[in-house]
Amino acid sequence: MRPLPQWSVVAVAPPQQAVTATLRWDGQSADVTADHTVASLKPLVIATSLDAGQRPELEYRDSATGRLLGVLRLARTTSVAIENTSLTLYHVAAGEHRCLGWPRRPWNAWLQNRLMRKSRVSNHLNMEPAVAQQLMIAYLCPRPVVLVSVDAPGHHNIFPMDLIGPLERSGLFSLALRSTNVSVPTMRDVRRVALSGIPATMKAVVYKLAEHHKQPLAGWDALPFPVRPSREFGIPAVAAALHIRELAIVHSQEIGSHTLFLGRIVSNENLAEGTQLHHTAGFHQAWRRRQGMPFAEV
Repeated sequence: MRPLPQWSVVAVAPPQQAVTATLRWDGQSADVTADHTVASLKPLVIATSLDAGQRPELEYRDSATGRLLGVLRLARTTSVAIENTSLTLYHVAAGEHRCLGWPRRPWNAWLQNRLMRKSRVSNHLNMEPAVAQQLMIAYLCPRPVVLVSVDAPGHHNIFPMDLIGPLERSGLFSLALRSTNVSVPTMRDVRRVALSGIPATMKAVVYKLAEHHKQPLAGWDALPFPVRPSREFGIPAVAAALHIRELAIVHSQEIGSHTLFLGRIVSNENLAEGTQLHHTAGFHQAWRRRQGMPFAEV
C-alpha cells in the first residue's frame, strides 16, 4: 500500500467551521478554534491567547459529528507580553489522530515517515518525521492560504502563507514566517502588510509565487493578475481576492526556525463570496471521504 498524501489542498468557505479546537487543562476547557496558531516549525510551537497551565491538551473535533479527530499534548515554554495583552507559547510534546483505524493508522505513519526520511534533502520542511506527524494534526483545522503583500521603497514582494491566524482573545493576528524569507527585514522595518484571501481557483498561480520567499518581486506589473491598493495603507493586493486584511505589526520575534509577526487588523474588506484555498492533513480528507463529506479538492 502507498501512504496517504501528507497534505490535501481543498476549497473551503472562510472562516472554516468544519473542525473545532478545544484547549483542556486542570478540569477546564476553552474553545480556541480562532485562538491558536502555529508559531514555529522547528521546534513545533503553538501560540494562544490563553495561559492553560503547564501541560494542556489541544483537541480537534469534527463540528458536525463531535467525533474526536486528533489531540496534541503541549508543554508550556514561555509567555510573550504585547501592549496590554499576552500570549502563551507551547511546545508540542506529542500527538495522535483518530482519522484512520487500526492497523492502517500506524502503517500509514510508518510509510509516510519512511518516505520523509528518503526525501529529507529535497523536503523544504526538513522536519523529523514524528514532528511532521504532529504538524499534520495541527492541520486538522483546515488552514487558509493568503498572499502576503509587502511594499516599501526599494522592496516589493508577494508570497503565499498558511501559518497565519487570529488570536481572538488578544485581538492579535499572527504570521509565522520562515526567518530566511527575503522580506523579513522589511516587514520588521515598515511594520505593515496586506493579506489577500485567495480563491481556490487561483491555486496554480499562488504556488508559483512561492519563489518569492527567496527573491523579491521585480515590480507589481510583473504579476500575472491585476492588483488593487489596500484601503488604508495603499499596499498592492490581489484584485480578485475574497477579502483583503491590513495588519499593523506591533511585535515580532524569532522562535526557532520562524519569525512570529503579531499585528492588529487595521481594515478588513470583504470583496466576494466563494471558497478559499486551504490546506488540511491527508488523513483528515481520507476520513471525511469515508464519512461521505469530503472537502472539494483543488
